[in-house]
Amino acid sequence: MDWYRKLRRKRPALDDDLETAVERRERLRSINVIHFTMFLMSLGFSIILTGVWPYLSKLDPTAGKDFMGYVVAANPLGQMLFSPLVGWWGNKRGSVRLPLLVTLAVFTLASAAYGSLEIIPVHKKAAMMAARFFVGVSSANIAVARSYLSAATKLSERTHAVSMVSLAQVLGFVVGPGLQAAVTPLGDEGFYLLGLPFNMYTMAGWINVVLGVLNFILFLPWNFKERKIAVREAMQSQGKASEEETWKAMKPDYLASWTLISAFFILVFNFVLLETLGTSLTMDQFAWSKTEALYYMGILMSVGAIIACITFVLIEPFCKKFAERKVMLWGGFFVMIVGRVICIPWGPEPAVVADYGPFENETKYSNGTDILGCPSIQTWCFDTPRMTLTQFLIGYGLTTIGYPIGVTLIQTIFSKILGPRPQGVWMGLMTGAGCASRVMGPVFVGVIYTRYGTYPTFGITGVMLVLAMIWIQVLNKRLIPPEVLDGVGAPDKNDADKRDVELPLVHRRNDDDKKEDEAQGLNDS
Repeated sequence: MDWYRKLRRKRPALDDDLETAVERRERLRSINVIHFTMFLMSLGFSIILTGVWPYLSKLDPTAGKDFMGYVVAANPLGQMLFSPLVGWWGNKRGSVRLPLLVTLAVFTLASAAYGSLEIIPVHKKAAMMAARFFVGVSSANIAVARSYLSAATKLSERTHAVSMVSLAQVLGFVVGPGLQAAVTPLGDEGFYLLGLPFNMYTMAGWINVVLGVLNFILFLPWNFKERKIAVREAMQSQGKASEEETWKAMKPDYLASWTLISAFFILVFNFVLLETLGTSLTMDQFAWSKTEALYYMGILMSVGAIIACITFVLIEPFCKKFAERKVMLWGGFFVMIVGRVICIPWGPEPAVVADYGPFENETKYSNGTDILGCPSIQTWCFDTPRMTLTQFLIGYGLTTIGYPIGVTLIQTIFSKILGPRPQGVWMGLMTGAGCASRVMGPVFVGVIYTRYGTYPTFGITGVMLVLAMIWIQVLNKRLIPPEVLDGVGAPDKNDADKRDVELPLVHRRNDDDKKEDEAQGLNDS
């Protein structure tokens, strides 16, 4: 047994015959860097939301709220257009480092431009929209980040990793407005340093610059080492000797893949719709003032974010007890459907109607108090029952529970169905679907809610969720990842018959190999 002990000492420590202990540490560290990137991209979008309107008004007093809508929509539009391209680039290179470094550089420069808008002499509002567009372009790196996450996790680790990514994104959305609020003591004027303006509006851009530089450094070669283990796991389970053979043996189910992309769009659309509609809906239904609506919605969104964070943490334990498909279907879609049904008004009387005068330009009564309620220009306000506050709170609460469960498990199952192949383009398509919903959500609010009211708004979105849930149930068996069917992550009675093959990505060397190499070296010389 002495020869065996010597051989074991010469070999690196392996974890499940797939990676060394050093490789495992580097892989887990790279996953943490990806989590920070997802947090940063969400932060880059959310940090300007509360300050964009006063900042735009300061830069160009003639710019209206319609142009503000274009500024906000520029970010998801850029991300939607470039996500598949950046994903394809990552696949083509076989590495995510360069796409991530380039997009982070674009993020940093675009954020610096946003912080410098006050010193631009002309076309300031157009420059603001361009800066936000390029921040969106940089956010297309989410596609390659998700692709790498799928490649760098084992099947058993995937659910936890994706839920942590979703948690990082939610934290980015929560922390962003908080950072904007934290710099308000700087005031409207602030100060200048090296000729650059630093005030409560521009600091949003400069904070992004600092975080962008930090994230860029984290992806440099001495910090971020790409370690892809999913294909090794698949090669071992399939008994294949190369990545190409494994990919050919595990073709993705295209119908199931496109179904999940569509389901992702529907869930994100429903969530963005409620987020977009929240303030105006409460002002219409409960006759709140702008100050009251912003205050109470701020509290509600903060509580909702805490609930969502707790939900993300609980996803993995639930998935250990129940199949991921079942948790996604009943914990995600069904809970969202119940939330939509509850939001359909059943109040005893119509909402308070606000009459803004014959020209719709009066905002105060003769005694100086604000005119509050559902605008009379929205004719449905006169005969549609008013939503109760209890309805709204329960519906919003169910959304904050169902949404994180649904989107996390859709992404998890999607990555498993695609298998160990490079997923950049596919993740780009899913990211693009989410961006499209963020662009269309405000449009839906403007067209359906403003013109037709709450019944069509919550009715249409509810029907979308019901149809998606039915179709997913029809395809239930096709949403089982091929690796699970073949024995990865689940026991397989044929496992004992499978022959181990040497994995070229982790090459073990013994004493005989070294002697052969030495002999070969002598022959070559």
